[in-house]
Amino acid sequence: MAMPKNKINDQLKLVSTVIKQLQAIGFNPILIGGMALVILGSKRVTYDFDFVISKQEDELLQTLVGVFYKNKMELVAKIGPTNDILSIIDNPKMAGIRLRIDKPESAYFYNEQIDLRIDILFDFPLLADELIKGATIKKINSVNFTVASEEDLIKLKKIARSKRSKPGDSDDLAFLMSRRSKKIY
Repeated sequence: MAMPKNKINDQLKLVSTVIKQLQAIGFNPILIGGMALVILGSKRVTYDFDFVISKQEDELLQTLVGVFYKNKMELVAKIGPTNDILSIIDNPKMAGIRLRIDKPESAYFYNEQIDLRIDILFDFPLLADELIKGATIKKINSVNFTVASEEDLIKLKKIARSKRSKPGDSDDLAFLMSRRSKKIY
């Protein structure tokens, strides 16, 4: 079932706001994952945004958390086996403490009202400083996204496929490889 256009617009607007605010405090989020493939023309269906950022000191991490909570996005504390959200942390101070103590490779923020999930990966599975070198700016509905290069997206998909082996990973990899083969000729 297709997502209503107004919901997509609300999601893009909120993602844009969050990205601009993260950039204002020194982060450079790089879009990867399914949404990056959609921007490249994939028919893949995805409803979340995955960004890689550099790991930061604890003080800046709390500021990052503040950006999400200011925009009504809360840290997901527990995810079920089918990626359903089981619990969230509704207090930004507690969310910051949780991230500082756990030092996770990734964190998931969710806005229930518009059903938006933004995944932040902290230099995982590739370093943000390496991804940014080949990244390009793609404009979608007046929103500028820094998108990982196709070569880096291929590397990331190969890593994902080897670690979790979801059928969609192979499809995504085939899509990226077909784009590469078209550019060679």
